[in-house]
This record gives sequence, structure tokens and C-alpha cells, in this order.
Amino acid sequence: MLRFFALFLFTVATFADETPHPPDPLYEKRVVHDRNGIGKFFLGREIAHVMGHQAAGWLERPEREQEERTDLLLEALDLKAGESVADIGCGTGYFAERMARKVGPDGVVYGVDIQQEMLDLMQRKMRLKQIKNVKPILGAEADPKLPDASCDLMIMIDVYHEFDVPYEMTRKMIAGLRKGGRLVFVEYRAEDPTVPIKEVHKMSEAQVKKEMAIHPELEFVVTKKELPQQHIIIFRKK
Repeated sequence: MLRFFALFLFTVATFADETPHPPDPLYEKRVVHDRNGIGKFFLGREIAHVMGHQAAGWLERPEREQEERTDLLLEALDLKAGESVADIGCGTGYFAERMARKVGPDGVVYGVDIQQEMLDLMQRKMRLKQIKNVKPILGAEADPKLPDASCDLMIMIDVYHEFDVPYEMTRKMIAGLRKGGRLVFVEYRAEDPTVPIKEVHKMSEAQVKKEMAIHPELEFVVTKKELPQQHIIIFRKK
């Protein structure tokens, strides 16, 4: 009996050890690294420099919809009227504006950014277009400053790879999701060498899954591939 019990404990411990854990230490610094990155690595991936507000015009370029097929991305999210959505790293509000129309006046879009200059540009645009259901939030590097369990969906469009502390930020985003809420990553495909984006500003599907596997509250749902250059990788809060 004792032998059986010991075997049982060993088996349980073995399966428990298979659960991914955060690395220790969380981050690694390297002297030799991509000049477009900050020299800080998370689970083998170098973190990219943040795009400053000085490049805001690139977010609003006229050809963006055709290049990225933002219309298809909006359809893929299957937003419902009345939902609460967070656009993490919203920039000028290019996508917040479109999502606000989808969720309607009974819904809300939280436009979260760590640059007040971006939020100022977004608010100016929303006033001009008379969109009243987009709420600006000045976030921090490790915290989007969202209320707990407040969101049905959070989306990061070409943003997550720039998070200085991705583990801590993800913990806070998970806290801000309602049960069953979706966490959506839109990232340029690192698997595709023809995508004309700097390497540290791309992410592979496998890398995104690897980094989310250490958060036990999340489960992978699907990767949608209808966009010409980007993944849409969706997780759900259990």
C-alpha cells in the first residue's frame, strides 16, 4: 500500500512539473542583440523598442486598410452590441474608432496607451467624429489600469512584442477580463520572411502560445489566418 501511494505521489508530481512556469529570472539581458530591440529577452524573444508618438501618422496612413485588411480583422472579432472592449496600445484610436461603432452606444471601448500624446490625438479624433463611447486610459508599463473583470475582449494590434514587462502586463490584463473574456494578439507573422517588418517587431504563433502557456487562467481558442500579413491569435479566460 505504501509503495502504491508513493508511486501515486510521484505520478502526480510528474504531471504537475509538466505545467509551464514563468522563467526564473523572468528576463534576460544580452549585450549582443538586434539594434531594433532593447537587449532584454523573455522566453527567448527579444523585446522591441516602443513606437513613439512621433510616428503616429503611420498608424493613420490611407493605405493601411488595404495593406492589413483591417476590415477582415474587425469581422474576425465578432463583436456584439453592448460589449466592453479594451484596445491595449490604442495609439491614435484607428481601431478603437471602428470597434466603438460595432459595440454601439451601450458598449464601451477603453483606449489604453502609455503615451499621453497618443491619447490626446485619439480624443481629438473622437470629438471630431462625435464618437462618445471611447474612454481614454493612461496605462503604465506593467498595468493597463483597467478595472478588474471589466472587459469582454482585450486586443493588442502589433503591440504586445513591445511590452517592457510582458509577464506582469499579461497578469494585469487577465485580471481585467471577465470570465470567458477573450485576449487577442494581432502580430506580424515571424514565420513569413516576405512580411516587410523588422524581425523584433514580428512574432510567431508558437512564441505567442509559449508566452501565454505560463498563465494557467488562459486557454488557447484559435489562430485566424485570413489577414495578409498578421496572425489573429485568440485566448480565453477560463
